[in-house]
Amino acid sequence: MNDTILTADLVRVPGTATNRDDAIREAGALLVEAGAVTPAYVDSMFDREASVSTYMGNYLAIPHGTNEAKEEIKRSALSIVRYDNPIDWDGHEVRFAVGIAGLNNEHLEILSKIAIIFSDEMDVEKLLAAGSAAELFDLLQEVNE
Repeated sequence: MNDTILTADLVRVPGTATNRDDAIREAGALLVEAGAVTPAYVDSMFDREASVSTYMGNYLAIPHGTNEAKEEIKRSALSIVRYDNPIDWDGHEVRFAVGIAGLNNEHLEILSKIAIIFSDEMDVEKLLAAGSAAELFDLLQEVNE
């Protein structure tokens, strides 16, 4: 991956959504605004969620589109929205909605990097404690490596 997949403008603290669907819309809208995906990709994020929950544990959900929506991706990118109040995600508490768009199966590599960060509860505590979007962005720089 030669392009930076996470840029400061793709990190939002706090998010405004109060439910799962709005959180998917919010993470997806950031990807659209960044020019990484078309609005149709966001629609496919709902198709994916309908077939399998993207809740991952440790307050993390990773909404992403279906394989059928690959042509809606213009470049690989990641959006991260942190919520002050937990969102009910199919009965789980989510504080981070991470939107992923991966060109040429790069989403698998991106997913594994995010999974590693969020598998460490101490790292998750740091991410929850970050005082601003800029601070959260700094803590997540390793996804760009």
